[in-house]
Amino acid sequence: MSLSKDAIAAPFISVEEDENGVLQKIEFKNDENFNFAYDVVDQMAKKHPDKVAMLHVSKTGKERTFTFYDMSRYSSKVANYLQYLGIKKGDRVMLVLKRHYQFWFALLALHKIGAVAIPATNLLLKSDFEYRFKNGEVDAVLCTADGQVSKEIDKACRTYKGMKAKIMVGASRKGWHSFNKEVKYFSSHFRRPRGEHAIHGDDPAIMFFTSGTTSYPKITTHNFKYPLGHYVTAKYWHQVDPDGIHFAISDTGWGKALWGKIYGQWLCEATIFTYDFDDFDAKEILRMIEKYKITTFCAPPTVYRVLVHMKLDRYDLSSLQNVTTAGEALNPEIYEKFKAKTGLTLMEGFGQTETTLTIGNLVGTTPRPGSMGIPTPQYDVQIMLPDGSLAGPNEEGEVVICTENSIPDGLFMGYYNDETKTDAAWYDGYYHTGDTAYYDEDGYFWYVGRVDDVIKSSGYRIGPFEIENEIMKLPYVLECAVTAVPDPIRGQAIKASIVLTDTVAASDKLKSEIMKSLKDNIASYKWPKILDFTKELPKTISGKIRRKEIRDHDEHETVNG
Repeated sequence: MSLSKDAIAAPFISVEEDENGVLQKIEFKNDENFNFAYDVVDQMAKKHPDKVAMLHVSKTGKERTFTFYDMSRYSSKVANYLQYLGIKKGDRVMLVLKRHYQFWFALLALHKIGAVAIPATNLLLKSDFEYRFKNGEVDAVLCTADGQVSKEIDKACRTYKGMKAKIMVGASRKGWHSFNKEVKYFSSHFRRPRGEHAIHGDDPAIMFFTSGTTSYPKITTHNFKYPLGHYVTAKYWHQVDPDGIHFAISDTGWGKALWGKIYGQWLCEATIFTYDFDDFDAKEILRMIEKYKITTFCAPPTVYRVLVHMKLDRYDLSSLQNVTTAGEALNPEIYEKFKAKTGLTLMEGFGQTETTLTIGNLVGTTPRPGSMGIPTPQYDVQIMLPDGSLAGPNEEGEVVICTENSIPDGLFMGYYNDETKTDAAWYDGYYHTGDTAYYDEDGYFWYVGRVDDVIKSSGYRIGPFEIENEIMKLPYVLECAVTAVPDPIRGQAIKASIVLTDTVAASDKLKSEIMKSLKDNIASYKWPKILDFTKELPKTISGKIRRKEIRDHDEHETVNG
């Protein structure tokens, strides 16, 4: 079975399925100049102008419906606006827009120009932006008017002189362009660049900042073919319905948003639902599913850990056809409890900022509680042993992707301006994910953990180095190590083990002082839940801190609250 000739994705994707609808093979074609904004959104606007692309609900409850025609027209207006402000092909533009509908306009506009979009969370502070602006060589920023984030950007810009434009969405302030006031004056027609200005499939389109472990965050770069890689994500994992509505929880500041809030879903001609909330409220999410008859839903395991403790029979969830989860390992007991309460099977998936869906419980397969599923045909996934040989069944090793024969659409280009880190992760024909797992006799993969020390808490991936760096700035801290401890709700919580100098004594007052400093200088999702004063940290013979030893000691500890 293959895509129908009328499918919007048909010119670019060819698939083969077995008699049960299980994906056997996928090939990408005609992708040399693929551009999602022109080849999917604008084409959908021509073929199905009245089809709803997104149903958006603001935090105040205001509903907005955007058709593909609307998305095409508004993105062209924004493209003209950004070009007027000096944004051109290859420029790097940061989008700090939460779940505002303007994010979709801006992302598509940047695709139309050929500029590079850099999604970022509104939780970042001055030091976060300073690092990202400098290392990402950011040319412009579109930022929400909500909260204090624009002020943090202003602080960062005092030492960064490369910013062409600062654009505020939702309000206006001195030193910022007003998106809402200014964009309306621009044309809704934007001509696709041709000739020397043409945008090619291999040109950079998206940059994500990853979580650092022994260094600051790396910058993952994807090209314009990246959206095609998400066809499998949406069609065979989310199992979106072209006549249904898909709801993914993720904020647009994280890579997961592009997994579930635009690319694959629109390639499959499905409607996306966006709820622009500030604080997660499980009851409100359930009400949204009930009210808007959501058909497919995706959220990190943290959300399901909350949901299984609720009285779900009070909500009409009958519209749900498929539910998915990714971002961290799913506990088998959560899988079982959710199925017992709803009758729905949680379809777990695995991937990274550097990839699209790599391993998953796909349509037509039988999920096994606790398993990530099976590799998608899109990627040649293997398990590699420490000696570089490939593992057999039940042998634990690193998850790697073989690229010796071809590089699939969806796999990143490399780390921006960092050949050393790119070469450290991608060499000898394999991309090394840094995650460890094993597969059983039937080919199902089972997650074990990270090769490095990234912490996964409430769906966020958090590198310890940035937190440790802030703690080490305190004059009475001799050394510290940031690790994860099990948490029944968050999956993992952050613990900071601190060795003090002889000039100060451990106390609750000192803990409060340290926490105040951290809250003033790092984003809230990086705040430690536990501060532990200790006389020394475990180390290797060469003097390196053994974080694994700390984690092993805390393995059976659980954070409450």
